[in-house]
Order: sequence, then C-alpha cells, then structure tokens
Amino acid sequence: MTTTTAQPTAAQPSADPGDGSVTSARLRAIVAELNARYLERATAVKAIVACMLAGEHSLLLGPPGTAKSELARDLTSRIQDALLWEVLMSKYTDPKQLFGPIDVAALMQGRYEQVWDGRATKANIAFIDEIGKCGPAALNGMLAYLNERLYHPEAGGAPIRCPLLSAICASNELLQGQESAAIYDRLLVRIEVGYLADVANFTTLIRSATVPAAPPTAPTTVLLGDVEQAVRVHVPRIDVPDPVIDAVCTLRTALHHEGLIASDRRWKKSIRLLQAAAFLDGRNAVNSNDMALLTHVLWDSPADKLTVEGQVLGLVNPDAKEALDLLDGIDAIEAELNKLKGKSREELAEWGIKEANPKLSRSANKLRELLKDATAAGRSTDSIDEVIARHRAVNGRVMVEALNMQPTGI
Repeated sequence: MTTTTAQPTAAQPSADPGDGSVTSARLRAIVAELNARYLERATAVKAIVACMLAGEHSLLLGPPGTAKSELARDLTSRIQDALLWEVLMSKYTDPKQLFGPIDVAALMQGRYEQVWDGRATKANIAFIDEIGKCGPAALNGMLAYLNERLYHPEAGGAPIRCPLLSAICASNELLQGQESAAIYDRLLVRIEVGYLADVANFTTLIRSATVPAAPPTAPTTVLLGDVEQAVRVHVPRIDVPDPVIDAVCTLRTALHHEGLIASDRRWKKSIRLLQAAAFLDGRNAVNSNDMALLTHVLWDSPADKLTVEGQVLGLVNPDAKEALDLLDGIDAIEAELNKLKGKSREELAEWGIKEANPKLSRSANKLRELLKDATAAGRSTDSIDEVIARHRAVNGRVMVEALNMQPTGI
C-alpha cells in the first residue's frame, strides 16, 4: 500500500481559463499518449478517463500481466497536485490499514485516535488492486468510501468526509459472491483487458525489450483543481438532447427483453458518463457515438457483454453492429485452427487455403467497407477497429501456423 503525490515531471500546466477547454484538451492529449504507449488499450483508456470525469469508479478486469496496474498508475500520476493512494487488497485487510492506523502516542495518553495522513481518507485518486478480494472486515468501510466518500471512525463520532474524486480498481478475476457484489455495483465502468491479440503488436512489445529505451519525454499533465472543476461544473452542463434520452429508454427496454436488468441508479449515472465523454471530446452536447461507452456499464457477467454490445451498437451504430456480427465467424476460424493442432503441415495448409483464407478475405473486405462507411458518416469506429484487430490476430495465426507465411492485415 503506498501513498504518493503526483510528481511534477513536466512544467506546471496553465490553469483552465474557466470554460473547461484547456482541461479537455489536456485530457485528450493524455489519452493519446497512453494509447501510444499501451497497445490495444484505447477503449480502456477512454472509458477510464470519462469515468473519472463523471466522478465515478472503474474496474479493469483481466489476467495478470496485462498492464492493468501500470496503466492505472501512469494515468493517475498525470494529475498534478493530487494525492494518490494505492492498496493491494486481501480478505485479511484491516480497515485501519486503509483509513487510518491507531495513533500510538495518543493511545499512551488515554486517547483513541487514528492517523488520517497517508491513507484513503486524504486521497484524491485511488488505485485499488485486487478489489474482489476485499474481505468482510473492510467491506462496509470500503462501500461507504466508494459510494458516499465517507469513513466512519473506529472510535465513533462524526464520519470523515473523504476528498476522493475517482477510484480505478483492478482484479484478475470476476467479482463474485454476495460480499463482492456490493462492491461490484459501485464500479460504474467495467472493462475487460486481455493479452495482446495482434501479432504485429506482440512483435512490437517483444522488440521493445531488445532495444535501448528512448529518452523519456515529459508527459502531459492536468491540474487536480481543473479536473475537479470539470467534474462539478463543466460535465453536468453538457447538453443531453432528447433523441439521446429516447435512445437510452429504448435500449433499456431492449435489454429487459433479453433478461438484462440494470438498476435505476446505474442508468442515471450512465447519463453523466455520456456527458463526460462529450466533454472529453470537446463538445457541448452528447451524441449517439457517446452511447458506445454503455457497453462497459450495463453488464454484470462477461457472458452478457456481447448481448449488451449488440443492442447498443444496433441502436446507435449499424456499421459497428454489422462488424460485431462478423466476429462470430472470425472466432469460429480460430476455434477450427485450435482443433487442427497436431495435424500435418499439408492438412493445415489445405485447410488454410480452401477454408480459412477465403472466409477471412471476405470478412476483411466487409470490414474495410464498414470502416469507410462509418468514417464518412462521422460515426464512431472504435468497435469496428476492435473487430479489425481481432481479425488481424486470427489472420496472423492462420498465416503463420497453417500457411507458414508472414501475416498480412486489413
């Protein structure tokens, strides 16, 4: 568990003039820098930053070694003047470790007091690793901390109001069980991250370990006060047009028909997330593209994620929905390839030439068409880009493992 103040690695940025324009521009620059550094994490980066601007908490869910902690630390360290607090949870974590240990000197004088400095009670930004392992002892304190930004002292008395702006949480496993469910509900944005899928990106990662690192450049930073001003003032002022409200209501009905029920509280908070996404893009009104973020809000189990994504994209982005429909075929090709392990080189090559390659070529052509149409119409291409990355990964495996050739991409 550590507590640090964000280091001024770059020149102190100028304060925002009062309209949020400098803040949103700096945050966009931070997003771009993180996207360049963390391969295949663009969706996660944008969603986490938007969640922070909404004053809510996010969860990175994925196996070890997927840069969850590094990404969270990198992002939070760019908020200048913020007190950052980090903890690795376990089922044995004592609440006093989180919020304030007993003041031994005061105890020797007969007073039961806690030391708040350096703990969650003083932090502006939190990174909570292995949040799913939060045990019963710390559960109630953590729930009040995340939801109401309050801590109830061990000795009783008035609750301590905590200056927490947002928490980024991480877990290697899905939060399950009644105790974890309460924590899980406090995390508005939930993002799955996995190992690198694109062969080219994996190659880039491996090569980065064999060449000297380039001299570090000063990262873009943003003032804590400006981010807080955006959360309190600028984001709530973003207009939410009636067509977007209507689309959200339609989406709720569609998900109900699929048996997927989100709480009224989660739906209400999702609107603030859409406003945050618009602010991050430098707009003064929400549009249908922002609704793609709801694919990270309205599911509880990863098994339901594709259903939510299909309903959202079918409503607001037909090009992306059609791209998502191609994903089943791409996944099926990889499943066939896995079944062919141990077959002869000739059998693999025959399958690759006659079955896999024609199917992948057709889906590649369709994805190019969808990408062109979405770009021309000004619609978000994020989901299409993700399917293209998945196609590139599977195509790379087929080229290398079945055809013994260098991979080509869309």
